[in-house]
Order: sequence, then structure tokens, then C-alpha cells
Amino acid sequence: MELKNTEKLEHSVVALTIEITKAEFEAAKDKAFKKSGKNITVPGFRKGKAPRKMIEKLYGEGVFFEEAFNILYPQAMDMAVEKSGIKMVGRADVDLGEPAEEGGLTIIAKVPVEPEVELGEYKGIEAEKETVKVLQADVKAELNRMAQRFARTETVERKAKKNDTVDIDFEGFVDGVAFEGGKAEHHELTLGSGAFIPGFEDQLIGCKAGDEKDVVVTFPKEYHAEELAGKEATFKCKVHKVEETILPTLDDEFAKDVSDTCETLDDLKKEITDRLKNERQEAADAAFEEKLLDVVIAGMKADIPEAMIDSQVDTIVQDFGYRLQMQGMGLEQYLKMTNTEMGAFRAMFKDQAERQVKTRLALQKVADQENITVSEQEIADEYAKMAEQYKMDVEKIKTIVAESALSGDLRISNALEFIKKNAKVKKASKKKAEETEETEETAE
Repeated sequence: MELKNTEKLEHSVVALTIEITKAEFEAAKDKAFKKSGKNITVPGFRKGKAPRKMIEKLYGEGVFFEEAFNILYPQAMDMAVEKSGIKMVGRADVDLGEPAEEGGLTIIAKVPVEPEVELGEYKGIEAEKETVKVLQADVKAELNRMAQRFARTETVERKAKKNDTVDIDFEGFVDGVAFEGGKAEHHELTLGSGAFIPGFEDQLIGCKAGDEKDVVVTFPKEYHAEELAGKEATFKCKVHKVEETILPTLDDEFAKDVSDTCETLDDLKKEITDRLKNERQEAADAAFEEKLLDVVIAGMKADIPEAMIDSQVDTIVQDFGYRLQMQGMGLEQYLKMTNTEMGAFRAMFKDQAERQVKTRLALQKVADQENITVSEQEIADEYAKMAEQYKMDVEKIKTIVAESALSGDLRISNALEFIKKNAKVKKASKKKAEETEETEETAE
């Protein structure tokens, strides 16, 4: 077999013309005959004992063609890809051409390949980066959220107030007729939570255990149930219980209860401040990276084959499926529950996949142009980090993640670091800076 021609086509597709000699094709037919001929029955012969020529005479010359082709094709493609030096990124579209000799075979494989990439500016590019600050109000809000998690409830013999929780039965009527889904018993509702139709919760303020009340409300015009949208409804309610939410006192004891490392409330405030600052810094760094990549991708020229994007969609869907499995649900079950077809589900990820493909191609090109490499120590450190993360032995990790794949990912990361190192942080606009100065009060 021989690679006779390599031709570049549109959209990063390369046509490989491969010629198979008559002798090679005949040898493949013999293999096909030995593999499947034993299952073919020919009158006058015991099953599997008929000679190849007799089978071909009875069933046609092409009886072993497909099997022979399948035997030859992988070897032929491996040879052609190696000799042409292309990097396949998807399945080939295969046709048969006119054979060079009678009895031979010509394969024309149109292969999607990694595109040629031309970069615009990637050194010294500018992007805005948020200045991270944590305000006293932020810390106070976080303390309040923590207090809510540790709150307790207590039944009270008084009229309900805002933020109390009431245990109620209710049934809804429109024009005197009960409607589906409008009835419940012993439903716990926090007044002021906004969980029910606007106006419903307010009308229960002032009620106490044992009270019955007709609550009259109007469904929003954009309500999800069209038959109720914009209509007035009366809910007959009975209050069984009123509970008051009692928040813990924000003091040193509270700090010890909610944290293993804090002895005082001031310690807890500092812990919260540091955590929020780290979270916001990570978010700011990620946003800055995305803005830099936006610039690099916008200036990049590459004719990306659809196969690359489809392959990335495959990866995203597969990862989604793995996460579902960790929650005890299969992907098929999820699609059925959400009434989503696989085609529509995949389409949801196409933009994300295209962005990821463009990002990797751009960063690979940066790494090539800047001769960015990965050291053995970086690879060893990354394996150690992964082993720690997944609580597995390093050698086991190495059997799962190939060094070539890990090195490629680290090279991409190093290229991104190169862009960030050479980037310029653009200052916030004057108006935005003034607004920040007016409202800013940094937490101590």
C-alpha cells in the first residue's frame, strides 16, 4: 500500500489517496474468507469446507469485499496519516476511486485536521481587572446568613408577624370553583419570603393559631398556568401554628460554634473577610483571563472543522453524564425527566465547545511561537497534586492520565500564564472609580 497523494481541501480537510495493490487486496480477501467463510453454506460441501472461489462464484465476487476492506483500512490509514504528517481531529469520510491496477483498490479518505492558526496580538494586550475589596456590609451579610443556618424556631401564642413561619391548610377557588394544584395541608410558609403569590403572605400577618381567613389575591398575568394567569382567586386558609425564628446572638460563643478555628467573633470576621477576599480574587482573576482570551480569540484566524467542535461537545456531554452518575442518575434518565432530545441537549453546549476549541488552538499557537515547554519537575508536581486530590497513588494516576496528555495541558496553562504576565491591566473608568470610592468601606 502507498500514499499516492495528499490534497488540502476547504475547512481544514485533507484528502488522502491510498493505493492498495492487487496482491495486498487478495491477501486481505483470504483473511476474510478464513474468518467468515466457515459460516457460509454451499450446496455439495459441508458447512465451512467450500473453497473461496466457489463461494465467490455462488454469492458474487464482492462477497468478501467489505470484510477485506475492514481488514486493510486501519493499517492503510495509519500509514497515510504518518507519512502525510497530518493531525486528525475526527473521522474520515471515505470513498473509493478507480484502482491503479485491476483487482487492486484505491481509497480516498477526506480527513478533518487541526487547522492552521494565525494569531493577532497576544503580547501586551489590555483588559480591565476588578480590584477586590471586602466591605463591612459583606461580612455582616455573611454573618447573618450563618446565623440563619443556626437559627431555631419556637411556637408562639400570638399573632403572626413578618418573618414568622405559619403552619397552614389552604384551598384556592376561582369563580367559586376549586382549581387543580391549589390545595395543601400543614404547609409551612415563612411570611415575607415571597414564596407565594404577591399579597398572599401579607394577609396572614396578624393571624394566630386557630384562625381561619379568606385570602384574596390576583394571579400575575405572566403566571405559568395560563388558565389562572391574571385571574382573582380566593384561598380559604386555616392557621394551625405560628413559629418565631430565633437567631443566635453574634458573639464569641457563636464564633466557636460555627468555626473550628475561631475563638472570638473578631476571629470569625477576619476568617470571613479572608475567605470572601480569596473567592473574589479567584473570580476576578478568572474574569481577567477570559477578557484576555476574548482579545486573543478575536484576533485569531483559523478554519476550524466542524468535527473538532463535535468532538468537544462529546467531551462536555460525557463529563455531564459522569457528574449525573455521581448523583445516582443516568443521562438517559435525565433527558427523559427534562423531556429533552439528545440533539437539542448537545446543541446547548455548541457555543461552549466552540469557545473551548478556539481557546486551546490559540494557546497552542502561542506556545509554539514562544517555544514554551514543560519541565519534568512540572509534570511530577502535577501528578503529585492529582494524587493528593483524588487520594490515589501517583503510579495509579499515571496509568489513568498519559504523560503526553498531561504535558499538553500544562503547556497550554503555561501559554496562558505567558499572556497574563505580558498583559496590561486597564484601570477602571473614572466614573466607575468615583462610584467605588463613594460606596467603599473596607472591612477591618
